[in-house]
Amino acid sequence: LAGNSEFFSWSAIVILIPAIDLKEGQCVRLRQGDFSRVTVYGEDPAAMAIHWCRQGATRIHVVDLDGSRAGEPRNRGAVQDIVRAVPVPVEVGGGIRTLDTIADYLELGIRWVILGTAAMKNASLLEEACRRWPGRIILGLDAADGRVAVEAWTESTAETAIDLARRYERLALAAIVYTDIRRDGMETGVNIAATKHLAESLRVPVIASGGVAGIGDIERLLEIEQAGVMGVIIGKALYTGAISLPEALRLQEGNAPATAHGG
Repeated sequence: LAGNSEFFSWSAIVILIPAIDLKEGQCVRLRQGDFSRVTVYGEDPAAMAIHWCRQGATRIHVVDLDGSRAGEPRNRGAVQDIVRAVPVPVEVGGGIRTLDTIADYLELGIRWVILGTAAMKNASLLEEACRRWPGRIILGLDAADGRVAVEAWTESTAETAIDLARRYERLALAAIVYTDIRRDGMETGVNIAATKHLAESLRVPVIASGGVAGIGDIERLLEIEQAGVMGVIIGKALYTGAISLPEALRLQEGNAPATAHGG
């Protein structure tokens, strides 16, 4: 299997991770990261997290959208409420640019902190964070047409997702979240080919994100698990009902080897 087992525990089952995106304290979804194309799905993010846990979620993905634009946390209170409300591990990204912010989130009870823009603009921050908190940092790679984007996807770079990931895979990363911006919030299907190619190119496990449209995407991701895909973040498709989390979990469990033990 792909991945460096020194820094993370591998699950033989692709983890299905509901996403909670925060904007002004509300649970929302954007289309392709566009703040002008927003849909509000709930006024109480903690209640939403509880809902997904009751549906069977074993992990929650949280993004501070306001923070991603501001360059510092803007929905810390909502994040804290989520952590306190659910018994499962929570990962958070958005606006995390300093070691103090990382430390604050980890002390809050966050299991993994996601660094995206910081990885492109401040390599030393990512390196120091992985040194201080091995296995607690996730690298967020957001790409359009294979090129990495930063600052809430408002700035594109010339660097490819694979090149950036390879530059940092020597670090004690827990995983890499790979988001195809063109597909995010569009329910047009996961970019399976790009996700598989990235996972096969690295020792660090990959979490797929962006474009999940239906149960077929989960089936296709399960087929490439051995390439190094450890999970998938599901957003809009859960909120619109295009995917039933219990149904997806049954599919996931049916795909698991008889000898599998979750990590």
